[in-house]
Amino acid sequence: MPIRLDPQPSLKDLFSAQARADRGGRAPAGMFINSADPSVTEICASAGMDFLLVDGEHAPLGLETIQSQLRAMAGYPVIPVVRVPALDPVLVKQYLDLGAQSLVIPMVDSAEDAERAVRAMHYPPRGMRGVGSALARSARWNRIPDYLARAGDLVTLVVQIESAAAVAAAGQIAAVDGVDGIFIGPSDLAASMGLIGQQNHPDVVAAVKTVIGQAREAGTFVGVNAFAPDQARDYLAAGADFVNVAADVALLARATEALADTWCATGTTE
Repeated sequence: MPIRLDPQPSLKDLFSAQARADRGGRAPAGMFINSADPSVTEICASAGMDFLLVDGEHAPLGLETIQSQLRAMAGYPVIPVVRVPALDPVLVKQYLDLGAQSLVIPMVDSAEDAERAVRAMHYPPRGMRGVGSALARSARWNRIPDYLARAGDLVTLVVQIESAAAVAAAGQIAAVDGVDGIFIGPSDLAASMGLIGQQNHPDVVAAVKTVIGQAREAGTFVGVNAFAPDQARDYLAAGADFVNVAADVALLARATEALADTWCATGTTE
């Protein structure tokens, strides 16, 4: 008898009533995966985070590497999310075919950009995703029953708001049919506001909270990147539904610096 497989959950499943109840009401938390090493990914996948965000935008990760990251996560109860390099329908199609069901699209500045992202995520007639499920990991090579008919319900589209223009259009972006979630990038947002490197500037924080409010008003889940624990808690208190609180490479960098400070500083005694 042919094998029939069930699809894995996607990011939006973390926000179902049952999932919220299972977590006791706390917000989901996750972290970036920027290392190209699947062993690092597997270590992070088995740590207990709610999701891992594989960074195809700023990390040296191509299609084959990201497929390896997805496979490293597959054996653990963590939601894989992938940030694509750009809003490019060809790239979106390829990442979806790899089996990345939850995508973050960076630099979405308008409702028109968001609508383009929605079209890239879906098969016709709703969208323009090319059909290759028999050849692709996304459908487990046609072992997921009725994948083509169900694919639109299985994927999660998160668009990234990270510019002053996007903040001004946040309500319209969040209201686009097919946009499941908003992810706010304070670093690029700060740069676009003339405050590069100052993501904790009061004006940047205020802009982030404006987007949080607009997304919640539209009924769209919203999250933010915030490595500083106090900042992450502040955004959660402001209504953020999820937080991205670390990156594998940043954790390694800070931990090794701490070791060097302890054991390699001038004047360290034996």
